[in-house]
This record gives sequence, C-alpha cells and structure tokens, in this order.
Amino acid sequence: MGRVKVNLTLDADVAETARALGLNMSRVAEAAISEAAKLERNRLWRTENQAAINAYADEVAKEGLPLTGLRSF
Repeated sequence: MGRVKVNLTLDADVAETARALGLNMSRVAEAAISEAAKLERNRLWRTENQAAINAYADEVAKEGLPLTGLRSF
C-alpha cells in the first residue's frame, strides 16, 4: 500500500527537539501509530475472546494439558 499525507498537531517543543536531533518525524509517528494500533487490536481481541480464554484455562486446570501423556520429555 502506498503512503498518504496526514496532518498532525505536535507540541512545539517536541517538534523542535525532533528537528534538532535530525529525526524523521513522519517515520517516528508512523512507527508509534503502528505499535499503538497493534496493542489496541490485541486488547480488543482479548476482550472479545475472554470467555473462550477462560473456558480453556478452566479445562486445562481440571484436565491438564492435552496430549500430556504423549510427551517424551
């Protein structure tokens, strides 16, 4: 997918510091937004699937891990 232009509003001191350090603000912002999106996507998945996660944890607590008897270690 290609790149798109967006407008961001930053604190003036933050922008000045980034420029002084030679940081590519677009790339830094892109990386931060990508990481934030990943974390939020994971949080939403856990929330949506919490019942199944709890059911599996209860099953493992009661019956142990599947195929435990077949492990060779």
